[in-house]
Amino acid sequence: MVLPVTAVTAGYTKITQGNTVFIGEQGLDITSAMGNDTQIGWWAPGAAIATSSPSGQETAATPFYVSPATFGQYTGPWYRLNAQGKPDGMIVAFRVADPTLNIRVLDTTVSVDVTNKWVPRGDQVSFEIDTNLNPIFSRGGSSSSEGITINVQPPQGGTYSALIDSSGKAHPVEYLAVSTPTYETGPIWDTGNSLYSTGTYTIWAECNVNSMKDNYGVAGKTISQQTSLLDQDQNPLISVNVPTTSPTTQITSASTTVITTIPATYHITTIPSVAATTMPVSTVSSGLTTLETIPTKSAGFGVVLALVSVCALAAVIILKKQH
Repeated sequence: MVLPVTAVTAGYTKITQGNTVFIGEQGLDITSAMGNDTQIGWWAPGAAIATSSPSGQETAATPFYVSPATFGQYTGPWYRLNAQGKPDGMIVAFRVADPTLNIRVLDTTVSVDVTNKWVPRGDQVSFEIDTNLNPIFSRGGSSSSEGITINVQPPQGGTYSALIDSSGKAHPVEYLAVSTPTYETGPIWDTGNSLYSTGTYTIWAECNVNSMKDNYGVAGKTISQQTSLLDQDQNPLISVNVPTTSPTTQITSASTTVITTIPATYHITTIPSVAATTMPVSTVSSGLTTLETIPTKSAGFGVVLALVSVCALAAVIILKKQH
């Protein structure tokens, strides 16, 4: 196993017997955990540890690196081995865990989870960190430059090292010692403060304790998934639809039919059948001008001619009536 070149430093590096270490951590002091042994072994769950050989075996010395390549598939307890490669009194040197890290954004003004949502400008915001990394901060050490950091990136870029609450108090968001699996900051961000512009903020958490993010920078592991938060006055789900054109009023014209009725006392003489090419019209003897034969031009023209004949005959009848 190749160990990164690093010195053991103060902070969260001291590992005692049975402690949890995380994939990606380096520079760990495992002297107390190992005693006089130099080998560790891993058995699959349910295996007969006392009577079987380990499925995985490694040399363990200070400074110690929890390599993703070596320990990625072998999480759980690693036992101290004696010189014969057997469990040394069934003593667990340490447990290896795959880190998990997630973050949620809470609007404490209305008690709503606003992760990847919208917050009304002026509401107070809290953050919730969900992780299994909390055992790191129970190792007995401390550090002012290592921990879990909440990154809040404004629309114009960069990140804040602290956030201002509604009372004007600044709350650091870097290198937090998260001592519980679910950790809440409380309302530390006044989204209506003039220091914070309207727009979309990008938020994520990360942990680089003992260079674990540098060695194992996997989303959901040492870096949370990025979330977004829209800070503005108006709910983006509400929109006003304005008509682009004026409504058009359609006026439908009604046709009027005028029906002319011929009095029943008038008698109309039947018109002779129209020949294929000509229509003879009888001469009216009551002082009317004689109507000559009119050639038929077409079928439509014949219909018109028939109507003219009816009108002429009606005129003759009317004249006869007057006399």
